[in-house]
Order: sequence, then C-alpha cells, then structure tokens
Amino acid sequence: MFFQHVYDKSLAQASYIIGCQAKGNAIVIDAQRDVDVYLKIAAQNNLKITQITETHIHADFLAGSRELAAVTGAQLYLSDEGGTDWQYQFDHVGLKHGDIIKVGNLTLEVLHTPGHTPESISFLLTDHPATSQPVMIFTGDFVFVGDIGRPDLLEKAAGLAGTQEKGAKQMYQSVQRFAELAPFIQVWPGHGAGSACGKALGSVPSSTVGYEKIRNWAFKYENDEAGFVAYLLEGQPEPPKYFAMMKHLNKVERPLLVEVPKHNKLTAAEFKKAYADGLKVIDTRNKADFAKGFLPGSINIQHNNSLATWAGWILNYQEQFILVANASEMEEITRKLMRIGLDHIYGFVESVDDLDIELQTADVIDLATFKTYLGKDDVQIVDVRNSKEYQDGHIEGAEPIFVGTLQDNLDKISRDKQVIIHCQSGDRAAIAYSILRRNGFNDVKNFSGGMKEWLANTKLTD
Repeated sequence: MFFQHVYDKSLAQASYIIGCQAKGNAIVIDAQRDVDVYLKIAAQNNLKITQITETHIHADFLAGSRELAAVTGAQLYLSDEGGTDWQYQFDHVGLKHGDIIKVGNLTLEVLHTPGHTPESISFLLTDHPATSQPVMIFTGDFVFVGDIGRPDLLEKAAGLAGTQEKGAKQMYQSVQRFAELAPFIQVWPGHGAGSACGKALGSVPSSTVGYEKIRNWAFKYENDEAGFVAYLLEGQPEPPKYFAMMKHLNKVERPLLVEVPKHNKLTAAEFKKAYADGLKVIDTRNKADFAKGFLPGSINIQHNNSLATWAGWILNYQEQFILVANASEMEEITRKLMRIGLDHIYGFVESVDDLDIELQTADVIDLATFKTYLGKDDVQIVDVRNSKEYQDGHIEGAEPIFVGTLQDNLDKISRDKQVIIHCQSGDRAAIAYSILRRNGFNDVKNFSGGMKEWLANTKLTD
C-alpha cells in the first residue's frame, strides 16, 4: 500500500493520496485546489489517480476534487447522506453508509458520521494483502487529534438557524459509534492545530482510536449527552466570513482552475490607473515595513500562514484586487488564495516607493506610551482579538471589536476620540489599523506589543 499525507499549513488542512502499488491505482481524499501536488506524487510513484472523494461539503477551503477529476479523468465518489438539502449538485457516484470503494487491492468502507455536517462521512481503510482488518480511518472534520468537529458552522457561517444543537446531538451519537472501533486503527483527520473547524485541535498529524478514547474530551461524556452538547457548543471561535461562500461553491457547479495562474507585475502607470479606479490594494509585506510607509487605503495582510484566512475575512468574491508582494513569493501567495477561491488578482507591484504616490506611516506606540492613555475619557481602547480571548482576560476599559468583523462595525469606533487598538502580538492589530485608516480614521494609534507585552507587566481584568 502507498500512503502520503499532504498538509497545507496555511489552512491547517490535510488531504491524502492512497494507492495500491500492485494494481497502480490511487485515490485522493479531500484534495486541495492546486492539484499539481497529487499529480506529482502519483507520477513519482507510478500510480494513476482513478478515484477522488471527500469527507463532506467543506466550509473552510475550496476543494480541488473537480479540478483533479478534470485533469485525470478519475471518478468522483461523494456523500449522498444527510437528506436532500445536503447533496452535491453536480455529477458524482453517490456514497451511502456501508458502501465500499475498491482501489486495487484496498477497500474503503463508508461510515456515515454526521454532526459536523449532516452529510459527513468517514472512510475505513483495509489493506487486504496485509490483513482482513481495517487499519486506518479518514475522519475529515469528525474526529481530530484531541478534539472533534464543531457543529455550529452551518448556523453561524451559513445562517442555517437551528442546526447547531441538532448537529451536536448527531455528533454525540457518531462519537459513541466511533468508540466501538478497534483501538489500534490509525486516525487521520482533515485538520490540525490552527484550524477554525474545532477549538482544541492537536498539533500531531494522526492518532489512534484507542488513544483518542483516552485523551480526547469527547469520549468523557459516555452517558451524558446534555453535558457533551453544552461543552461542544461552548467557546467555539468565530467562523471566518468566507466559510459561507466555500460551503456554497463546494456544493454547486463552478468554474474550474486546473493550473496555478501566473499574474502580471504592473507598471507604475498600470498600477496608478487601477488604483484610481478603486481597486483594493492588499499589502503583504511585514507589518514593520508597512508601518514605515504604505499606500493610502491599502490593507496590510502579511504573507504568513494566516494570509488566506484574513484575506477571506476582508475581501469579497466579486472584487478584483492588487497585491504588494515580492515576485519570488507570488506563486505561493497565489496558491494560498486560490485554495479559498480568491482568484481575482489583477496584478502585483513589488515596491510602493517607485509609484510616485505619497505614502502614509503608521502611528505605532510602545507599552509606556500606551499606559499614559489608560483611563482617559477622550480615549477609546479597542481590543481586536476574538471574543474567547477577550473573555479570558483583557485590559480594563478596552472594548472588544474583532478584527474580522471590524469593517461591519465601524460605527462602534469613535471619530471624536483618540483610538488605540491592540491584539495579542501585533499581527491582527496591523490589519485593523490599516482598515481604520482606509476608512478615514486618522486619529488612531497601534499598541503593537499587545496582550503579549501587557501580560508581562500588569494584571488582567476578568
């Protein structure tokens, strides 16, 4: 048996390519959208991708299953569980609980594991030349290492009222059935630490059924459904705004992108025309470089592992945008953005200094200066971390306005007071600062040290 775990750190998303080397066939589970990675793996190992499947209709990334099928001619196998409202709306072979997918001498048994979503399925893998017993289970967003999938995304991200409690109860039943599997079966989930699909995901890539029964909180509520539901729904992080769009695009027909596109480096004249026409500028430079000089109206989303997540919060799926980025980073940036369907890159520039446009600078303050503003009536301190972080402890007098929803809550920011923003260690505050400046808030200071620096020097308010 051939097996390879493919992991995208930017979205903490796992996919898998599994093959029968004797027959030369392979299947891909939960493919990312830039599918060349699977083509390369298959070619290097003399395998042909003949089947493609998914564990559920994803909300956190744009699945590449259809792109991969278009390139390889492989057959799509997708869940037909969950009822009529949870069906994929394009051609596929439907899967029901108990169905078997054969990949050469391997089989994957379909288990319906609702909870995270109604149509969620898992795959129990048996390597028949080696054993008659299952050896791996691919759980998608059902069971993670140390956690389980959240059932509230349909309600919070897609606006489907009343689904989270029903999903939590379904998850309870799915977890009880999972606990009956053999303890030696390896667990390979769809996400790792950093994903918004759970609240306490482990950082190791895999586990076993037996280990999860010992350490995963979800298995401590064997006879307490109410306690399980309450704990599961409590303290889940805000789902990124783009999740609703992913849920839609992964369900319906959509344009395919079978290659990683290359984008033009804009001349100064080309940039100025697009800039004057109102195209949004996303500056991917380090926050310190951005602070020293940035284009008026540009938004600072640094190129790191969180780039796609924050871009998904800030951008919409209809608008074109321009990037400030190094040419050497453009392929990686493009891959990260296309994985959540942000395809409308108009072009990029490498330097803001060569455009003959007067730059602005950020007003970044240190801890000592920040403390001089505390307790003043003409100062508004804004904490742009998420609600759970704020509830766990915050600076006295600070108001919570999460950076992801800041653009929708500008009316909560005073135009008459000195505004000071902060987050945990400065990255989110840099985004928030640029959003505020873009929207005409000029009397803003950024306490970039944030809670990380504050915690080393003072006490919190509960």
